[in-house]
Amino acid sequence: PSPLSSKPAKITLTTNCGDIVIETLPDQAPLTVASEIFLVEQGFYDSVACHRLTTAGIFVLQCGDPKGDGTGGPGYQVPDENLPGEGAANYPAGSVAMANAGPGTSGSQFFLVYEDTTLPSGYTIWGTVTSGLELLRGVAAAGVTGGGSDGGPTQSITIETATAQAG
Repeated sequence: PSPLSSKPAKITLTTNCGDIVIETLPDQAPLTVASEIFLVEQGFYDSVACHRLTTAGIFVLQCGDPKGDGTGGPGYQVPDENLPGEGAANYPAGSVAMANAGPGTSGSQFFLVYEDTTLPSGYTIWGTVTSGLELLRGVAAAGVTGGGSDGGPTQSITIETATAQAG
């Protein structure tokens, strides 16, 4: 594993809309952070669009799918870790959590929470947005393609490169 996996590190998502900086939480989600650092260092996220924006009820931008349709991943799964308790705003603004298709199915897709959100507690929280929250809110304010509340963002946002460095 990368030396960046064991201590808090910064992952910078350089997007066409600006930079989003995530501080990792290796003490709370060691396996997930190790996987995310590995994927970043492999260039997995480079040129990958954030394919899903939700603007009603839950407030998240989902990224990390190389297929761009919600079905892609790295070819392996990571166990759940650092699941919050059930309750209001259990995924506060700035949380970075893994998307999944059920328990123990996290892969490469993650979501960035731009406003306090209440979700079932099944999504591993592995990082915190330390810079770029306003950028995310701007993408959200532009809305969802076609005018709904869940789908592709009107303001397309693509991770041009993702890099990791010691925190």
